[in-house]
Amino acid sequence: MQAGKLRHRVTIEQPTETQDAYGSVVQSWDTLATVWAAIEPVTGRERFATTGDVRYAENEVHIRMRYRDDITPKMRVIHGSDVYDIQAVMDRWGRGRELLLRCTVAE
Repeated sequence: MQAGKLRHRVTIEQPTETQDAYGSVVQSWDTLATVWAAIEPVTGRERFATTGDVRYAENEVHIRMRYRDDITPKMRVIHGSDVYDIQAVMDRWGRGRELLLRCTVAE
């Protein structure tokens, strides 16, 4: 993987559960790593909800980065003000060099 193609600095966050002052469980996000990556838009479409006249946008991106073995679909990626939910994590060529994250834009 050529370093020059990894031009976006992204933060990978993992969910954590903590308790607030009243003992209730609260989900928050902790930083796992900050890495260089390539963000590539794949699809963008607008859909109607099955009930009512509500439209919503659905955008998919692929994020390529150097291989890591600690990333799961439960995590998310932050780039600037954009938040991406990870849908799938794939070892791009099966050689442990490049990771491909299939993500959707968080609502």
